[in-house]
Amino acid sequence: MTLVEVSESLATFDDDATIYAVEPWSRDSEAAVALESPEGGLSSIAANRGMRYFLEVFIAKELLNGLEKNSARSAEDRCERLIQYARNDS
Repeated sequence: MTLVEVSESLATFDDDATIYAVEPWSRDSEAAVALESPEGGLSSIAANRGMRYFLEVFIAKELLNGLEKNSARSAEDRCERLIQYARNDS
């Protein structure tokens, strides 16, 4: 799964889950959505694939819901907005 695919499927993920992705982040970065490990930190799925924390699902949902749902923004544009937020504001 890629970051753009995750951003397109956000509604299907549990709000308590976390998005992890391989850096440097781009729309095509390999990504995974998983619950944090019971000990905290990276899930084993993310750690085994060399991924790093990206955003919590609930934050990504809030951010994208803040954009106009019926706007002309493409999936790629929405993903780029998530990447921008993760780099600069999280």
